[in-house]
Amino acid sequence: MTRPITVGFDGTEESLAALDWAAREAVRRDLALRVVQAWRFQPHDDVEVADADTQTGWVRDAVTEATGAVTARYPGLTVHTDVLEGGTVETLLDAAADTEALVLGSRGHGPVVGFLLGSVGQQVIAGTTRPVVLVRAGDQPSAEAAGREVVVGQQGEPEDSAAALRFAFETAAARGATVRAVRAWTLPPVFAYSPGSLKLLDEAGGLEPREKQALGAALEPVREQFPDVPVVEHVEMGSAGQVLLSVAGRAQLMVVGRRAHRTAVGARIGSVAHGVLHHAGCPVAVVPPA
Repeated sequence: MTRPITVGFDGTEESLAALDWAAREAVRRDLALRVVQAWRFQPHDDVEVADADTQTGWVRDAVTEATGAVTARYPGLTVHTDVLEGGTVETLLDAAADTEALVLGSRGHGPVVGFLLGSVGQQVIAGTTRPVVLVRAGDQPSAEAAGREVVVGQQGEPEDSAAALRFAFETAAARGATVRAVRAWTLPPVFAYSPGSLKLLDEAGGLEPREKQALGAALEPVREQFPDVPVVEHVEMGSAGQVLLSVAGRAQLMVVGRRAHRTAVGARIGSVAHGVLHHAGCPVAVVPPA
């Protein structure tokens, strides 16, 4: 069974931007769109509030209005809506389990702060086994203009980034876009403060050729699978987050892998994904390992 593109909706400006992004992606991939709204009835003893059925009706009306606008913009798009009572994180994680990608809105605060990644977004990204795309409020279709790339980070061994690379190539193929595959590298500590060692390293050809070989090896399987997708191989010295952000201005989508772990204070995602999510101006896809 073909999986849909799923979007979490709550009526906010950022979720409306996410809804439109998800609809465009579903059209490109010829997939259905699933719109999920999580809510929980919370009666108050000291305030007169509507009963649960009435509140459910209000929520359904808001979802129906938003999806109606989307189907008017994208005729032929198949849309399914689910208004589910329950916790937001749990509901979204359940919805994400059977989807090509889960799309969420993220409130932006300008080019410096970028995305505001709240606890819901962080917990969903850390807990799901499917790609999660964060879309900033105000995102426009014009940001996907020809010439803008799908940028993807590649780190470690080929298997470490295989899922992120595959998602980036699938997305680029659907858009007719170029993939810019970025691998950042830094000097091993032994070379950091030794001019003599650096000279010997340079005479031997340097570390960069080795990093280029590593990137080429990681790209080989997906290039075979998507031979028509143009690829730019980008190897640069620096931290992974800094190098990715240095090319974010040319990106219509940034794709990063996820290294999630849990601590005593809750789920945490990797530092590269965290940095890109907070500072990139384009939508960001966080892809868990395969």
